[in-house]
Amino acid sequence: MEKEKSKQYIYVVQASNESTRCKIGKTKDLERRLKDYNNMTGKSKDIIYQYLFTCEVKDMTEVEKNIKENFSILRETKNTEIYLLNEESFEFYVQFIKSHPLFVRELFIKPDDKPEVKVKYVEKTTPSLDDRGLTRKDVMQRAQRVKDDEYYTRYEDVEKELKMYDKSIWKDKCVFCNCDDAVDNDERRTSAFALYFLQNFKQLQLKKLICTHYSSKVDLFNQGARGYVFTKDGFSEIKDDYDKLKKYPAGYDGSFDHPLSIKILNEEADIVCTNPPFSIAIDYWNLVVKSKKKFLIISSFTSVLFSAFIPFFKNNKVWAGYNRVDNFLNPDKEIAMIPAHWFTNIPITDRPKYKNLKIMSLKEIPEKHKKYDDSKTLLVDNCYIPKGYQKPFAVSAFPIVNGILEKGYKIVQEKRYTPYINGKEKFARVLVQKIEKNKKEKEDE
Repeated sequence: MEKEKSKQYIYVVQASNESTRCKIGKTKDLERRLKDYNNMTGKSKDIIYQYLFTCEVKDMTEVEKNIKENFSILRETKNTEIYLLNEESFEFYVQFIKSHPLFVRELFIKPDDKPEVKVKYVEKTTPSLDDRGLTRKDVMQRAQRVKDDEYYTRYEDVEKELKMYDKSIWKDKCVFCNCDDAVDNDERRTSAFALYFLQNFKQLQLKKLICTHYSSKVDLFNQGARGYVFTKDGFSEIKDDYDKLKKYPAGYDGSFDHPLSIKILNEEADIVCTNPPFSIAIDYWNLVVKSKKKFLIISSFTSVLFSAFIPFFKNNKVWAGYNRVDNFLNPDKEIAMIPAHWFTNIPITDRPKYKNLKIMSLKEIPEKHKKYDDSKTLLVDNCYIPKGYQKPFAVSAFPIVNGILEKGYKIVQEKRYTPYINGKEKFARVLVQKIEKNKKEKEDE
């Protein structure tokens, strides 16, 4: 009995009235901790706390500390254990905990169906989550924001994605890396994007590489406080002195929306490749899409669930690249887990992730992965897609990044869909629908 009490646990718990938030904490007694939540002073009896995930670990304090460090962008405030919760973030929490070297065993996983609980309905006095999702200052944008965006993209993630594209797309092209993509004679002080193109300049048959350094308060690459433009024009067998290829225009800060950066984008660049700051990603997307240049960029995995981004996907201006990116490096070169994905407007051929889509008749989809909300809209999970279903239905971000829009489906509204079941708000989704074939297409079948 004494031995059992010495065990340590990490848990994810959720209140019945908080569909978009959860708490992640530590305890030596799971049963007692859950009772404490449900017996909190001042808590309504209608609010019930339930575990979504629990596991045994060797050192709960260390694991909890690592969770706080790696998911700082998903914490509601710095000094609380409250985290953003949606289908994607829950997966990332569990994935991180189970892959931790101090993880012992899983004890409980999120149930497919939660028991119904009584909920007291009150008039809303604050904007809905969807309303708040439309501005950069709301909860969802704050959850996306990395502290000062102080994170590096790893070289292996750049290489893994760019190798998926035919080399011909780069031939005689000018590549522009315009989000603090510093260049230095020391590779350790060079952006992974810049480094990849410098090392593969000849192989890709590039015409030109232009990179900018941003003079922010955080100098990620130890390049100094002045913004600069680095330009490598043409290949040379003799190794360049990269410092001689930098120019420091007066008043230039290196930001992607500086007039000079925009001028380079519009007049010189053919392909843009970088990782824009998550906190102002929508501004970057608007700029690069408007330029009509080809691009390969990294952004939040859940971008497709935000109303500001959905029109890009709906109007076929942007689609997912090949790979998702889970790990970045902080200024101390430590791994930080941040859910992200590549996005592009370069054609994707034979997308490997098509195999993740489970397209079958509605009848064949397991009951636990399909349900109807209060407005009778079909919700499907786990990448199941109802074949032959003609009405709009709601999906998470996963089918979108797995290429469902390339399989004869379309997004039907330019804002995210927020379902309610028994009056309770559920995870945000995107409404999609099978594209109806015209008469000629039907005859050709």
